[in-house]
Amino acid sequence: MSDQRAALVTMVVSSFALPLMLSAVNVALPSVAQALRMDAVALSWVQLIFLTCSAATVLSFGRLADLLGRKRVFVWGIRTLLVSSLLAAFARSAEWLLFARAIQGLSAAMVYSTHIAILTSVYPPEQRGKAIGTLVAAVYFGLTCGPLLGGWLIQTWGWQAAFLAHLPLTLLVLVLGIRRLKGEWRADSPGRFDRVGALLYGGSIVLLMWGGTHLPGLVALCSLVGGAVGLIAFFRHQHGHPDPLLDVRLFYTNRVFALSSLASLLMYATTYSTLVLVSLYLQYLKALTPMQAGLVMLAQPSVSAVLSPVAGRLSDRTEPRIIASLGVAITALGLWMLSTLSASSALWETVACLLATGLGFSLFSSPNANAIMSGVPRSLYGTAGGVVATMRILGQLASMGLVAMVFALMMGRVEITPATYPALERALEASFLVGALICLLALACSLARGRLHTAA
Repeated sequence: MSDQRAALVTMVVSSFALPLMLSAVNVALPSVAQALRMDAVALSWVQLIFLTCSAATVLSFGRLADLLGRKRVFVWGIRTLLVSSLLAAFARSAEWLLFARAIQGLSAAMVYSTHIAILTSVYPPEQRGKAIGTLVAAVYFGLTCGPLLGGWLIQTWGWQAAFLAHLPLTLLVLVLGIRRLKGEWRADSPGRFDRVGALLYGGSIVLLMWGGTHLPGLVALCSLVGGAVGLIAFFRHQHGHPDPLLDVRLFYTNRVFALSSLASLLMYATTYSTLVLVSLYLQYLKALTPMQAGLVMLAQPSVSAVLSPVAGRLSDRTEPRIIASLGVAITALGLWMLSTLSASSALWETVACLLATGLGFSLFSSPNANAIMSGVPRSLYGTAGGVVATMRILGQLASMGLVAMVFALMMGRVEITPATYPALERALEASFLVGALICLLALACSLARGRLHTAA
């Protein structure tokens, strides 16, 4: 097996297995809430703590991958994911589950920060978009299978099955990573690891998320201010550091890179929580079983799984800005359509909304990632891969953070029961509307990024 094929197979299987687990957990949330007696805000932290830990460390792992080797960091991420998934499956309390999800978030950061960097290291520029499109398709196939397989397993074996379904594939990835990935990839001049920058960045992310999800309150506001000040200090520190964790000069000297990264952040901030919110809508307001909800939720990721490779190949020949901007506009329309749903809406309306958001994001994701990776020199592939993962996870984190904030303000710390369904419906509507508005900002960034080939 050639280096390219071995890398692609390993990354594709991994990119299928992790989203399989994540989307299965989305379906399991109502069952988790009932079994562990978690209120609406605490339930949002099942996803939020995973994303917080990933976002706080993914940039550091991207830099460590440049220093220690991208394969090494990837393999350790897979090992940690196996252990943390077992811890989550056997959780007997909300605190235990949240701890296991935190470890899962750290392991996912190791995997996320090396996926695209490894593929970019072994594929030439003219084949890179196709490879990245295949990777994105695997992600959406995982998201497609997760709700259906997860819904069936949860009905049969309980919510714990959501954390176990991916283990056989993850074990296969570990074997492939150790035995088939023969090479190792590092930066040409790696330098040293910036510990101060890692602490500033990770601490700021934690403060921002804790503060945002505990509003209103003076302590929460102070936490938000502390996080914002920490991020400003991080950027100032990186600017003058000889071996920065993040080469911030890329953000003001490389227009394509900067605006593509910002567009990615905003798009994930609008779309990640969609399936979580739809799962709650279908199982609470529409009274569907987990498996029935999973069948409906197939619509969004299945479209993305089919079209992402096509969009990736198109971005090798056509300006990514055009394809990605069209995708942003369609996504905004789909989110607005979701905000109009109510308990009396027909299921076909939900499916139509999910098809629109799936189509839009598939047109955006692969071309945008191709623009980011192709806009930097080879020596910065690890850092750029870390930025791609960071923008994705920060966007996902912002998405769930906004949902947690909306739920806290509109519902409070109450268990979701028929008596609170009207408040839940209002919270869902507000969440989708906020997402649609953020899409407009993403569209502006996407259109303004300029031409990739000129920048390259």
